[in-house]
Amino acid sequence: MYRDVVATQRRTPGSQASLREANRARIVDAVKKHGGLTQVELAGVTGLSAASVSNIVKELSGTGVLHTSPTTQSGRRAQFVTLAHALGLVVGVHFSTRHMRVALTDVAQTVLAEHHVPLAKDHRADYELDKTALLLADMLESVGATMSEVLAVGIALPAPYNRATGTTARSGILRGWDGIPVAEVMGRRVACPVYVDNAANLSALAELRMGAARGKGEAVFLDIGDGIGAGLVLNGRVYRGHNGSAGEFGHTTIIENGDLCRCGSRGCLEVIAGGAAILQNLRQDYGSLKLNDVISRAMAGDARCAREIADAGRHVGVAVANLCNLFDPERVIVGGELARAGELLLGPLRHAAERAVIVDRDAMPDIVQGQLGIRAATLGAVAFAIDQVAVGSVSGAA
Repeated sequence: MYRDVVATQRRTPGSQASLREANRARIVDAVKKHGGLTQVELAGVTGLSAASVSNIVKELSGTGVLHTSPTTQSGRRAQFVTLAHALGLVVGVHFSTRHMRVALTDVAQTVLAEHHVPLAKDHRADYELDKTALLLADMLESVGATMSEVLAVGIALPAPYNRATGTTARSGILRGWDGIPVAEVMGRRVACPVYVDNAANLSALAELRMGAARGKGEAVFLDIGDGIGAGLVLNGRVYRGHNGSAGEFGHTTIIENGDLCRCGSRGCLEVIAGGAAILQNLRQDYGSLKLNDVISRAMAGDARCAREIADAGRHVGVAVANLCNLFDPERVIVGGELARAGELLLGPLRHAAERAVIVDRDAMPDIVQGQLGIRAATLGAVAFAIDQVAVGSVSGAA
C-alpha cells in the first residue's frame, strides 16, 4: 500500500525520476522491515547517502507515508523514522481457551505493539472484551496513537462462528461466550468496526498470505492445542462453508459412543488427541500440568510425555488421511500450541497419514510445521480486518 502511495506521486520522464522512485521504495521497505530506524541507520541499510535519505524522508513525511520524531543516539540528536499512522492502524485479537494475544499494526501489517495475557479457564466474554479494550488503550498510548486512528479490529475465536447470527455456532464449545454477538459488543467498546471469525480460518489466512501456504491453491491448516480445528484453503481462498463453520476437524467422530466431548457429541477427535486428553492421560503420574509443560518435558527427553504427543499425532494423522482423501490438498500445515513439539508430533502424524491416504507416495501432500507459530491467528485477524476495510472502502466508493 505504501508503494502505491509513493507510485501516485507526480513522475517526470527520464531515468532520474525512476531512480528516485526506487530509492523511496527502498527507504519505505527498510522502515517496514525494521519497524523504525534513525536516518543514519537508514543510510546504512539502504546504501544511500545521508543527504538522499534526509531529502526522501522529508518528502515522504510531507505526504503522510513516514513519521519522524527526535531521539538521541550515542549522545547525539537524531531523527527516528517510522511508518506514519496517517493511513490508520489495525488490531488483531486471538482468544484461545487459556490465552489472549493482541497485536497493533499499521495497514502494511507491521506490528507496532503486541501483548500476550493468560486467561482463566471458562473465561467470560464480557470481562475479556473489557480487558481487551483497556489493554488496547495502553498499547495505543505506547506508540503515541489514539483510538480514533484504529480502522478496524479483527477477532479470532476458538469455536465455529455463525456469520448470520454473529455468535458462536455451537453452545458449549466456548463456554462463557455462548449467545454473545462478539463484534457488536466489542464494537461498542472500541467505537470502530469489529470483524470476527474462527481462529483456524484466520490462521490459515495468515499462513496463506505470509507463511507455509503461500502459493498453494489447496491447503489445510491444522490448529492442534487444547482443542483441534482446521482451516481449509480452496482455490487460493479460505473456505468457510455455507454457515461459516467449515473445518471443525476436531469434532469429527472417531469412536462411536466414545467419551463425551465439550461440543455435546461423543468420540470426537479432540476427546482422543486434544490437549485436555493428553493432560488427563498424564495426570495420575504427573499431577496437574499445562500443555506447555508436557511439550517442554517431551523435548527434554521425557519418554512418557513424548509418547503421549506421538499417540496424539497418530490419531490426528488417521483423521488427516480421511480429510486428504476427501479434499486432496497440496499441503497440510500443522500449527497450534502442540506444533511446538515439532517432529515429536509431526513424525507420527505424517507416518499415520501416509499409510491411509489413497494416492501414491509421490502425490502425497506435504505435511509441514506452520511458519507463524502461535501468532498465526492474531496475524490472521489483522489481515482479515484489513480485507474487510478494503472491501468496505471499495463498496463505499462504488
